[in-house]
Amino acid sequence: MGEVYTADRSLAGKLRRRIVRRFHRKPLAKGPDAPMVSFTFDDAPLTSAVAGAALLETRGLAGTYYVSAGLAGQDAPMGVCAEAVDYQRLARAGHEIACHTYSHLDCGRASGQAAFHDTSRNAAALADWGLPEAQNFAYPYGEVSAGPKKTLIKRFATLRALHHGVIEQGTDLAQAPAVGVEGPEGEAVARKWLAEAKARKAWLILYTHDVRPDPSPWGCTPETLARLIDTAVADGFQVVTVREAMRRLAA
Repeated sequence: MGEVYTADRSLAGKLRRRIVRRFHRKPLAKGPDAPMVSFTFDDAPLTSAVAGAALLETRGLAGTYYVSAGLAGQDAPMGVCAEAVDYQRLARAGHEIACHTYSHLDCGRASGQAAFHDTSRNAAALADWGLPEAQNFAYPYGEVSAGPKKTLIKRFATLRALHHGVIEQGTDLAQAPAVGVEGPEGEAVARKWLAEAKARKAWLILYTHDVRPDPSPWGCTPETLARLIDTAVADGFQVVTVREAMRRLAA
């Protein structure tokens, strides 16, 4: 991750991501009764584990961190990644530690067996750090193919992708939509989808990477994140981790 990895953006790759939505589905049986939103952080750059977490904690809230243990302490394109001690503190504060594979594996190019072994390696690392077993997963780069999707949905409650949308009755939890808070238009896009989720009483997953005054193209500023959190609270959203959202939807 020291250099920017290029996922498959070819026409074939785009078709694969779209076609695989038709297979190995896990439809949500019952949607929420009120709008929910989850603030999530991919790869867990240290800034998200510190500044991002603080913005949620000061409001009595928690987020979900999709962790690739193999990136711990590494210098990635979005900044230095958090380490075991940071994840331990996040867990104690009530944040969810979720799975993002060990090596930040491209699940669009990997076999189901490779994805299973890489997530198993991640689970072993998190266990060595004294963290609970991850219940939810996000595809690195948003890349997915049939093998990993079929294999991993047996292991996790949700598999989060990157195509835009909200989660409601019938949504495929094995390729769940999410909206990125990243780049110059990130806040405006997130606000659009917050309004959509509120109108439909649906669940929205927002994600970003680093949280700092000079964010990478995949991150956002603390001010942006704070405004989105406060907007969600003011609009009556239940701000929950992915794990908590699934617990409520199963009730």
